[in-house]
Amino acid sequence: MHNFQYSNPTRVCFGEGQIASLPELIPADSRVLVLYGGGSIKHNGVYDQLVAALAGRDWQEFSGIGANPQYDQLMEAVALVKREGIDFLLAVGGGSVVDGTKFVAAAACYQGEDPWDILKSGAPFERALPLGCVLTLPATGSESNPAAVVSRGDAKLSFYNPLVLPQFAVLDPTTTYSLPPRQVGNGVVDAFVHILEQYLTFPVGGDVQDRLAEGLLQVLIDNGPLALSEPQNYQVRANIMWAASLALNGLIGRGVPHDWSSHAIGHQLTALYGLDHAQSLAVVLPSLLREQSAQKQEKLCQYAKRVWQASREDKALRIEEAIIRTEQFFQQMGVGTRLSDYSLNESCIPAICSNLKRFELTALGEHQDIDPDKVARILSHAL
Repeated sequence: MHNFQYSNPTRVCFGEGQIASLPELIPADSRVLVLYGGGSIKHNGVYDQLVAALAGRDWQEFSGIGANPQYDQLMEAVALVKREGIDFLLAVGGGSVVDGTKFVAAAACYQGEDPWDILKSGAPFERALPLGCVLTLPATGSESNPAAVVSRGDAKLSFYNPLVLPQFAVLDPTTTYSLPPRQVGNGVVDAFVHILEQYLTFPVGGDVQDRLAEGLLQVLIDNGPLALSEPQNYQVRANIMWAASLALNGLIGRGVPHDWSSHAIGHQLTALYGLDHAQSLAVVLPSLLREQSAQKQEKLCQYAKRVWQASREDKALRIEEAIIRTEQFFQQMGVGTRLSDYSLNESCIPAICSNLKRFELTALGEHQDIDPDKVARILSHAL
């Protein structure tokens, strides 16, 4: 196991009715901006709970943050923050709302010329507004990590800074009851691939991390389909919400190598062709695992045996069984695994590879051995 340091100070308030704890989480004298998405919180009871919890507080709202938070729209929120003297941000929604709020927190305090540099070139910043979140869509783990992804045109870029780690995360499983099946499926697939990006690399003796990852994968396999068939099953929703958070709060990834190539490639599919984030991952991952099966052989065999109970003696057959089972699970969650499922063909491949070169993403994976030519092969096998 590699050396590591780990700290996650995000306070998690988990369970039904926890939105009522906001008054003790947000300083009483704060000027608060509540940021949310398309307005579903006004139909599922979350907004009413917020209004009750923030009664007597000085707060405003900014709505409309979409599935891939857009830079120009977020800069409108930054202007509002500066104009109104906002000093605390509250994200209410899924990972995209939380990601967008993290960028607003950083950009509002940025001293450089152009806040886009935070994403484009990793420009450092010394301060960010404090923020918390009320999660309504478990998927990205953004509620308890310091990373965010923001889009601008055909660019989808990320940044990472401990200054934007949420101070608290309210996780009430009942807020997910009204999610459409597509969002439920996407969330489970997203969390599943987050775990695999930190697990399916090569062994370094991280037994604790491996067993935690395998357990979380099995939780998602067991509960994901039930969330579609029993949408108001509290225990199912609770387990998915907690598993998605643990998938990317830094715990299972400490001391072990990471991959993240499926994300880098998938981001281009989203930026160029509008696929949902989880859809892009479900397309890329199986073909990528087949392409990289030699490099990942030991961990793939372990994944096959421990997660899917595949027992074939032939390693290649065992690995292929695990990949097929993974594809079938994604499909069971309603997420397509082929480019053709999204009306895409081989003509999209050069554009994706070009975008990777444009953003200097030309040495991907835990061994930095996935170049644009290999990406083209991976995508051609995903048609």
